[in-house]
Amino acid sequence: QVQLVESGGGLQQAGASLRISCAASDSDLSTYALGWFRQAPGKEREFVAAISWSGRDTAYKDPVKGRFTIIRDYAKTPVYLQIDDLKSEDTAVYFCAAKRAISARQYFTDPAEYDYWGQGTQVTVSS
Repeated sequence: QVQLVESGGGLQQAGASLRISCAASDSDLSTYALGWFRQAPGKEREFVAAISWSGRDTAYKDPVKGRFTIIRDYAKTPVYLQIDDLKSEDTAVYFCAAKRAISARQYFTDPAEYDYWGQGTQVTVSS
C-alpha cells in the first residue's frame, strides 16, 4: 500500500520561496501519476499541480502558473512543489496524491481520481 508524507511547510513571508516535498514509505511511484492539492480554511480542496509518471506532462491551476513548479525526483523524493513569490492566498494545507497510471503521459486534476493521499503540510504566508 502506498503511504505518502508531505514535508517542508511552515510560516513564510510574502514574496519568499518554498519547496515542499512528498515522500513515499517503501513504495515505488515510478508508474504513478502525482499531484498537489491544497485546502484553505472554509474552502474546498482545490487542484494545484499534476505530473505524469514520465515527468514530461504537467498541469497547473491557472493562478499559480509561473510561480509553482511540480518536479519529479526519481532518485530520492517522488515529487516536489517549488513555490516562488508566495502570496497570502497561498496559505493552505497542501496535500500530495498518487494514482497508478496506465500510460507514461497520463495525469489527473480531479481529486476524486486519486487513490492515495498524504496527511498534508501547512503552509502559512504572512504579509
